[in-house]
Order: sequence, then structure tokens, then C-alpha cells
Amino acid sequence: MLALVCLSLLAPPDGVVSRVVFGSCADQNKPCPTWDRMAEAKPDLTLLLGDNIYADLEGSKLLTAGAGPAKIAQCYEQLAAVPGFQKLKAAAPLLAIWDDHDYGKNDAGAEWANRKEAQKLFLDFFGVPADSPRRTREGVYHSQTFGPAGKRLQIILLDTRYHRSELKVGPAQKFPGYDTLIRKPYVPDPDPAKTMLGADQWAWLAERLKEPADVRLLVSGIQVASEDHPFEKWANLPAERNKLYKAVRDSGATGVVVLSGDRHLGELSLDPTSVGYPLYDLTSSGLNQGAKAWRRTEPNSRRVAAMPYGDNFGVVSVDWAAGTVSLELRDDGGGTTLRHVVPLAVLKPGRAVEVAEDKMPAVETPAGVISAREAVGRVGETVTVQFEVKAGRALPTRLLLNSEADFKSKVNFTVVLNKAGQTGKWDGATLDTFKGKTVRATGTVTRYKDAPQIQIDAADKLEVVDGK
Repeated sequence: MLALVCLSLLAPPDGVVSRVVFGSCADQNKPCPTWDRMAEAKPDLTLLLGDNIYADLEGSKLLTAGAGPAKIAQCYEQLAAVPGFQKLKAAAPLLAIWDDHDYGKNDAGAEWANRKEAQKLFLDFFGVPADSPRRTREGVYHSQTFGPAGKRLQIILLDTRYHRSELKVGPAQKFPGYDTLIRKPYVPDPDPAKTMLGADQWAWLAERLKEPADVRLLVSGIQVASEDHPFEKWANLPAERNKLYKAVRDSGATGVVVLSGDRHLGELSLDPTSVGYPLYDLTSSGLNQGAKAWRRTEPNSRRVAAMPYGDNFGVVSVDWAAGTVSLELRDDGGGTTLRHVVPLAVLKPGRAVEVAEDKMPAVETPAGVISAREAVGRVGETVTVQFEVKAGRALPTRLLLNSEADFKSKVNFTVVLNKAGQTGKWDGATLDTFKGKTVRATGTVTRYKDAPQIQIDAADKLEVVDGK
């Protein structure tokens, strides 16, 4: 098999990376002018986010049993011969991760029978040295840092395939934004035993986040922030996504920006609170697999801007002097379709919380119980939260109990006492029943219009724990 030169060892002449191009989803059997456009953008570094080949396709037909090693090798040979790809690999260092179609089977995880063979073929094609740790561990995850202090760019490539547990499939149903019935939608699975990365990769990631860096590009084949569509995403395993957010928070890592692919569209998503500062997720997908005609955007309550159709690639430009990072999507003609500039000063812990609120004293809670401040970052988890009800609102079928006087506060947490929960001991309860008192509520943390909350449908899930 024709292998690439060892591009991962190359670096810009001064060691500083200021412009990164990236993308995902390229069928090696189809024309791909986007390769040329990426090279013409004059990158210092190229990142490929997976589905770099479509090994599990035969023509337009998906191979339900997946692709064997010989088919995967053949597809890599085809990609290596593409002139545009050759031009791109000569333009800048190149680092890659895989997703399902170059892994060998659609939507596959740890159960994939050919994963070991697929890993060797991947590492051979991308010229990974024989003495690299990637040759001896399970999974193709990798990290590399470029540049001196003050201009350090860290690349963290996650493997969301090799160790990933089986996803939960829900019943066929209609989803907002889709014209057809989704027959096998993936639904959130709270099972704490399931994993996205596996124990070894989680331990490795915790150490990488502690390393010094000024900007960190956290690369995931699937989307991290988006949580509304019924396909593959981190939100399918909510405990694992919360574990990712917690790893960033606990490490104190600054400058984290997520790059993702998979969805055959481009968009920028934002989670404003989960890591302690705004977490952007820039999705570029469809190097040649983007929808070729107008289509509606997928449901995504996290979306900042979108390119729902058309082939595309992403550009991340760091202006080290100005202290900004520019997040862009460009079409297959090289035109900019989306651009969002973020000051690096914003990508630091505490920026998601207003200064006055951040100075408020911590609240002590019993073992097994968390404060409202902690609960804000625990979306998808089942928790017991305790706080003093400072405000609220009575609606015809529910009571809203807020932890902050201003419900618009970025650290406000709401307990929603639904009609079903207003029976038994809470029969006839009003806002005055709870205001000024400390309550303890148990349930799953969800979001409503980006505000974290627990909905109470049974009276025994809510109690008043003092007599104020």
C-alpha cells in the first residue's frame, strides 16, 4: 500500500502554527475539489477528522457487514492517488483521526471485528512511525503541541470508535426538522457503565489537558455540543459527555475549541457554561459528501450559525498578537460562508459566570447532594440538588423554583414542580410554600432554552429540608 511520508513529524519553520485547515467525509470515488481549496488556504497544519475514506461503501450501497482489511487498504490506495490530496499533503503537516467509514463499518464501536486490522492500515497510511505509542496502544488517539510559550497550539485527537460502547436505539419516530420518519434514532443512554473513550484513553486525556498550551483544538469525529438530532453524537452517552466537560474543568485547561465532523453539513455550536467558559464546536463535514441542494438545518439548540448544504472545509486562524481565534467555514470554491472571531481571553475558566456571581460564597451540602452551582454543569446526569428558593413563578400546571433572584442569571438552576408532582404532600402548594426555604430535589438535569433544570413528576422527589 502506498503510504504517506511521515507528515506528523514536520512543523512550520518557526514552530508556530497560526492557520489550521480541517474537514471530514471524503468519498475517494468522487471528485473532491475541496482538497485543492484547502491547500490554497496556505495552512500551517491540516487536520482530517474522519471518514477520510468510505471503505464500507460499494458504489452507493452501504455494506451492512462492514469492510474487510483488503477493502480498506484498496480505498486508501485510491485516496493516495488523488492529485488534490497529494497537493494538500505537500502543503503542510497533516494529522488525522478516524470515524466510522474509515474504521470500516457504519456507526461501529468497540464491537467491530476488524478494528485491530483497521488501526494498522490507518497508521501505515498516515505514516505514523514504528516507535510511536499509537503503534502499541488500542485506538488511534494522539496529541501534539506546536510553538513556544505564549504561542502554544495543542492538538488533541480523540478516538470515539475503538472503545465506544453500543448506542441505545429508540423507537421509530418523527423528529422536528426532518421530513421522513427516523427508523432507528439514537437516544440518550444514562448507563454509567458505558464509555465513549475507554479507561486508558480517559486517563491519557486527563494528562494531556494538564500540559501547557494557549489554544487547544479538541478533535472529535462526532459532534460534542449538538444534542437534538437523532444520530451519532456525544450526547447519546450523557454521562460520558459530562465526564469530558468535567475533565476540562478539573484540569483548568484554557483555550479549548472543539472541531468535529460526521454530519455532512457545516455549523458552529456553542455550550456557554459546561466547562466554565464558552465552548465552541465547529463542525466541518462534507469535503465532497455535503448535500448538493438546499435543505433545512438539523435541529440544534446550540447552533450559532450554519452551512446546511454544500461541500465545505474549516479554517481556524489564531492571531497571536491580537489574542483572537477565528473560526471559519469555507465552500468548495474557497469562499467564506461562516466566520466567528473569539477573544482568547474569553476562553478561560470563570468567563461563563458573571463576576459578581462568581464571588458569592460556596454552599455546603450533605454527602451525595450537590449545590445548584454544581448542578448547572451536570446536564444528563441524575442528581440530588439542594438550594434556597430565592424566586420563582406559578404557572397553570407547574411551579418554577429558582436558585437565583434573577432567573436569567447564568448560574440559576430551576426545579420545575409539574402537575403530577403537586399531589400528596404538595397538593395545593404555591410559590409561597417554598420561597425562602431550602429544598432538595432528585431527578435528571435537562435544559430548557439553555437553562438547566430538574422536572419533578412525583411528590417524593422534592422535599423542604429546613423550616425557614
